[in-house]
Amino acid sequence: MSITAKIHIQHERLSLVPTLRTLDDISIRVITQGTTNPGVQVFPYLIEHEDRTLLERMLDDDPTVESYELIDWTENTGIYYIENTPETKLISSVVTDVNGFLAHTETKGEGWLVSLLLPDRDALNTIWEFSNENGISLDIIEIYGNNDTGGTSSYGLTDEQKAALTLAHEKGYFGEPREVSLNEVADELGLSSTAMSGRLRRGMRNLIGATLVEAETED
Repeated sequence: MSITAKIHIQHERLSLVPTLRTLDDISIRVITQGTTNPGVQVFPYLIEHEDRTLLERMLDDDPTVESYELIDWTENTGIYYIENTPETKLISSVVTDVNGFLAHTETKGEGWLVSLLLPDRDALNTIWEFSNENGISLDIIEIYGNNDTGGTSSYGLTDEQKAALTLAHEKGYFGEPREVSLNEVADELGLSSTAMSGRLRRGMRNLIGATLVEAETED
């Protein structure tokens, strides 16, 4: 079953992140294209900033920008075609490899908020593994099946996080007093205590983000 996943990614060498982290009150969105070439390094961006001169000075210095071309500038909003440098971190290639589609991509905080249309959860896991291998921080905010009536949410949890939280709850790890140690819960899943702790922490963060606060990352 196909899924829609909303994720937030961060890395200092993601496209335009150096500019994003330098300028205040800037908003950037990738203009969605109908087709995606796996090797493409040029993307159309809609950038909102009050000072075009300062913006382009930052683009000149941005290590993720090989070159750029202004297509239109109207009322503090510009449309640019921007070519990324070879060192730029991108997830577009792996999304294409798993037959996915970037439905919406915009800046949020110091990274990118991305909505993905994917064929299944295995595709999302492949993207997560790619991000991990490339040092890209990836937080899953929301997942829902596109064939579910009304879109049933999985509360931002990966299958691994859901399994870890469920097991910890069943064994009494969250009880007061605690009925089982972290090491004992980790052993059940064949994980180290460090890996188990990280999985529980990320799972709880995603769960809280999807249920108790607005479903978007913090600034």
